[in-house]
Amino acid sequence: MEEILAEKIITNAEAKEILKERKKDIELGYEQKNTLEYLDKYDKLTKKKAEKIIEELSKISKIREKQILSIVNTLPEDIDDLRMLMDKDYTSLSEEEKKLILEIVKSNM
Repeated sequence: MEEILAEKIITNAEAKEILKERKKDIELGYEQKNTLEYLDKYDKLTKKKAEKIIEELSKISKIREKQILSIVNTLPEDIDDLRMLMDKDYTSLSEEEKKLILEIVKSNM
């Protein structure tokens, strides 16, 4: 069994890239194969686009890294989708901030 040295939340795009690199070196386990298959089918962003969205969303001071990654991984399409992500962490965003987040996501897809 491998020892966990560090833990970090990453985007789906990063996970897909890691799994593709790992697949070159070893045979992926059942869960890893299923995850890679799912990400290939449903993940819409490249790592570069995900990083750009993260960079732009980081400029909004009210949202934390965990929330930014949730936004990048789910790519909310409207205010209701965004509200579901943000309200569970009790983050109070103005309507302008919500619209800005959605604009950032849409402009980078």
